[in-house]
Amino acid sequence: MSLDIKDLALGYEDKKIVNNINLSIPKGKITILIGANGCGKSTLLSGMSRLLTPKEGSVLLDNISIHEYKPKELAKKLAILPQGPIAPEGITVKELCYFGRNPYKSIFGTRSQKDEEMVNWAIRATGLEDFENRQLDSLSGGQRQRAWIAMALTQDTDVLLLDEPTTYLDLAHQIEILELLKDLNNKTKKTIVIVIHELNHAARYAHNLVCMKNGNIYSQGGVDDVFNENMLRDVFGVDSIVISDPITQRPMCIPK
Repeated sequence: MSLDIKDLALGYEDKKIVNNINLSIPKGKITILIGANGCGKSTLLSGMSRLLTPKEGSVLLDNISIHEYKPKELAKKLAILPQGPIAPEGITVKELCYFGRNPYKSIFGTRSQKDEEMVNWAIRATGLEDFENRQLDSLSGGQRQRAWIAMALTQDTDVLLLDEPTTYLDLAHQIEILELLKDLNNKTKKTIVIVIHELNHAARYAHNLVCMKNGNIYSQGGVDDVFNENMLRDVFGVDSIVISDPITQRPMCIPK
């Protein structure tokens, strides 16, 4: 399923934050958005998911504007996990996952065999079998984030958007979540778009890297093409050395 951004401008009230962006998201790959705080990464992701209406331009899913889809139709094709999602108090992991099946509910609201299969698959895929009956608020930060990802997976979409899924997690849990997304991409070939702040994580896990500056695309493409010392200096104001990680063979930066 193709996802293309054409001449897209986004903002709030009279303030424009994203300026006439053109971007094609590679199908079946992990695309990571990076840039300094306030550059428009999360705003762009909101526009890509229809949480924000464009001031100009369009977002196309299979060459059809996402604003032409009915809500349930779009929710069967594209899922988004925003920053800091909030769940009802006392909800269990499994109950949370069933929310992802809402686009498929019958007029009577009964759960189908397909609903059961998708929820059980998502719980297994995220390694939450031992926690499915635990209340969400009793879990660690990393476990809760996996539960939210499991809910998004139960929507059974080809495209998955995640806004800073590793924020507020310690390093071990950050790696755990990103390894999970990498594994899911390898197994399901979903198109995954992620906003990440940690630059070396972005370089390690992206197939396609999009760097933003002041509401515009500064550079985009393969990690080796985008992740370099000039970009780090121009976009983040960091003088650094870029080396090849001896384990992953991916670029990584070391501040001077």
